[in-house]
Order: sequence, then C-alpha cells, then structure tokens
Amino acid sequence: MRKKTFAAAALLAAATLTLSACGNGDDDTSPVAVVSGGSGSGKAATVLDQPFAKPDLVLTDTHGKKYDLRKETKGHPTLVYFGYTHCPDICPTTMSNIAVAKKALPKAEQDDLRVVFVTTDPGRDTPAELGKWLKGIDPQFIGLTGDFGKVQAGARALHIAVEPTTKDKNGKLVSMHGTQVIAFSPKTDAGYVLYGELATVDVYTKDLPKLVEGAKP
Repeated sequence: MRKKTFAAAALLAAATLTLSACGNGDDDTSPVAVVSGGSGSGKAATVLDQPFAKPDLVLTDTHGKKYDLRKETKGHPTLVYFGYTHCPDICPTTMSNIAVAKKALPKAEQDDLRVVFVTTDPGRDTPAELGKWLKGIDPQFIGLTGDFGKVQAGARALHIAVEPTTKDKNGKLVSMHGTQVIAFSPKTDAGYVLYGELATVDVYTKDLPKLVEGAKP
C-alpha cells in the first residue's frame, strides 16, 4: 500500500478537480451520484501532514436523538464518511469493507471504534431509513442526518465536496459527494489519515489495529 503525506491545500485542490461517477446509470430507477475522488487517486491511504480538526457537527442519530460528533467521539478512534443510503455502489461497498475489517479486531476494540456515516441526502435519509440501512451493514455504525447546510459545512471542514441532491435531465436523482473516509486519532481527536476508493477490506483490516491506537498505519 502506497502512502504519502500531503498538505491540506493540495488535498482541497485535488478534491475540487477530480470527479468520478458513482453507479453506471443504466437502470432508470437507480439514483446516480457524482462523487469527488479526492487526493487519494492512485493510493489507498494518505497520511496527512496537517491533520484536520474534527468538525463541530451536531445532527440527529438513527434514534432521533441529538448527536454531537466532537463530544460523542472524543477519545475514541473514529472513521467518518459522507454518503447516502440510495447510493448504488460506492457507499455500501465502503461501509461493508469497514464492517468486515472491524470484525477482525478484538471485541473491546470493536466497541471502542466509532464509524460515523453522515448522510448527504437528508431529504430521504430519515433517522428510521438510515438506521434500517446501517443495521444491515453493522448495527454499531452510527448514522447521522439533519440540516443539509450543517452536513455540507461539516464536510467542507474536511475538504470533502458535498452538493444538494438534484434531478438530472432524465429525472434521476443525482448527488455530489466526496468518497473519502477520514480516520481520527483517539489521542488527538484530529483527522490524520484519508482513505480513498481504492481502500479494500484488506487495507482496512491491516490498518484498523493501528488506527484504534492512534498510530500511523
């Protein structure tokens, strides 16, 4: 696995310029997402030389309760991903890869790990819908929904592109969202590793033991 350090400015530039499609759009009933590939293009993981501060994000969890990201995940190894439940491929694949890798951790470390999925489509992803979807992947995963403006601001704090859900000329729902997973250290609560679409189950399985300790993978 190739890893390299990048400045935050370079990450933002790459995320702005690199776009790829989520879903092939062959089925008229399937939503399509256009996503930002991010700076991790060609690499599974990027260790940041300028870690991100954890977003000051307060949304609603799958139980309908207020969830303060900073407060609830403080001191815990945390993975944050922005996506939506109607995504046909990248979102469920990313979450499933993490879920499978998580099972290789000792029980105590599984319980300590926080995997947070923030919906970029709050209009459709209600707490109940989000909870149902995540339950099928891993019941311990945390789902957050709420005001789109807050979601977008939280993503931007991590240099992740997120745009409102719209319809294309064929009437398909289209969402713009970055595909990066950000890992936050339990020691500093800073986001210090970025994972791109090339991160497989094996990558997460190898890295999670170090991430839960706050070490560089």
